[in-house]
Amino acid sequence: MNKFYTTILISFAVFFMACNTSDIRNSSHKNNIVYKDLDSIRIIGTLKAFINYNATSYFIYKGNPMGFEYELLKKYAEHIDVKLEVIPIKNTDSIFVNLNKGEADIIADNLTITEERLIHSNFTHPILITQQVLIQRKPEGWRKLKKADLKKQILQSPLDLIGKTVTIRKGSSFYSRMKNLSNEIGGKVNIETVDELTMEDLIEKVSFQEIEYTVADKNLAIVSQWQYPNIDVNLTVSLDQNIAWAVRKNSPKLTKSINEWLIEFQKTRKFKLLYNKYFKNQKGFKKRINHKYYTLESGDISPYDEILQKHAPKLGWDWELLAALIYQESHFNNNALGWGGAFGLMQFMPKTGARYGVDSSSSAHANIVAGVKYLKYLDNYWKPIIADSSERIPFVLASYNVGPGHVLDARRLTEKYGKDPFVWENNVDFYLLNKSKAKYYKDEVVRNGYCKGYITYNYVNEIIIRYEHYKNMMQENELAQK
Repeated sequence: MNKFYTTILISFAVFFMACNTSDIRNSSHKNNIVYKDLDSIRIIGTLKAFINYNATSYFIYKGNPMGFEYELLKKYAEHIDVKLEVIPIKNTDSIFVNLNKGEADIIADNLTITEERLIHSNFTHPILITQQVLIQRKPEGWRKLKKADLKKQILQSPLDLIGKTVTIRKGSSFYSRMKNLSNEIGGKVNIETVDELTMEDLIEKVSFQEIEYTVADKNLAIVSQWQYPNIDVNLTVSLDQNIAWAVRKNSPKLTKSINEWLIEFQKTRKFKLLYNKYFKNQKGFKKRINHKYYTLESGDISPYDEILQKHAPKLGWDWELLAALIYQESHFNNNALGWGGAFGLMQFMPKTGARYGVDSSSSAHANIVAGVKYLKYLDNYWKPIIADSSERIPFVLASYNVGPGHVLDARRLTEKYGKDPFVWENNVDFYLLNKSKAKYYKDEVVRNGYCKGYITYNYVNEIIIRYEHYKNMMQENELAQK
């Protein structure tokens, strides 16, 4: 997270924890459990969620964050009027410990509710009901086999697993299920465990003949079969199981709030459409995973990643931040034409574009070079005023959208009302947000009049949030390559 956001979050957290005895850190507890509930989350203004980076939960597609768990979490965050901060899960084995340490407020990872997990956390109302299924490989030439002949060559009953080896991630709900199944069927199932591989990794290994069998949740197994049609997912090895989000045991208000919202949302058409989008739409899934800018597979955010990586350092910016701005402006479409004649990747107005040597016929590369020059100009404009480079970023972004004059007005209002004109979040951004109200745009300190400041407020927030998503994706891809 950017330095200026981190500073604000820490300040709010310290203030609240000093004033509210229900939200304190018990530093003497051996697990360092944090006591933090819905009230604290609302005051801080951010819901932190552990979520897996995979083909259904959370990913980037054509520059846009997507995923069933992500979109559902986002809708809940909007319901309680806070921002959603996604934290990709890096170590599943320590996820419940990290939840209780306060590193996140919720785990959204297609989790099965088990007795063992209930020792460490509470679970919400079930989001889905699924079953565990065996993942096995179809025989060579399976496409040419009749259905009856195909069935004869794959396992049809849990009893067929006696003497077979099933590879499962250690500590998962699948491991305990296979142990119980081995006892139930009166014959040994050989269970081989792995530490770091995900369920998706193991499914791929079955498809590629690297292991014989694994186990997965049926809803995700069906989606995986769209990607790997040579796997079979029809053998059920468990009863129905509830899938839910995990929260800390000392967050009863958060749990109650999620449950009340979720029960009502699940009755809506929006929930059904969201579920179908990720678990029923095979055509949409195949389109995504085969697209060049499905970041989970390609590692690319846009067609311009290399150009951005070359020019962003001239600003002192991460290239992912510049990419997030360009997505906001044009969705990476250099042929985009906007209101008032705005054109290209950077959506220059004709007069500004001419100043930097570009017009509607200019190449994407030329537009990026010109955009960096203009952003550098804005950065230099704000540097004598906002010395901290991280804190300066939202001032530059806002100026790119609405011009420096309205941002300067917001700073004057911030100072007049006793807030900090050198800090964006919960200070300057508030007065820019409200600059369409007569109380503020008619104030004597305002020099540039009326402004639809809410547009710029949202513009800055959306870029910063998208930037964090892009950083998440790139970090995960780097880890995957090691």
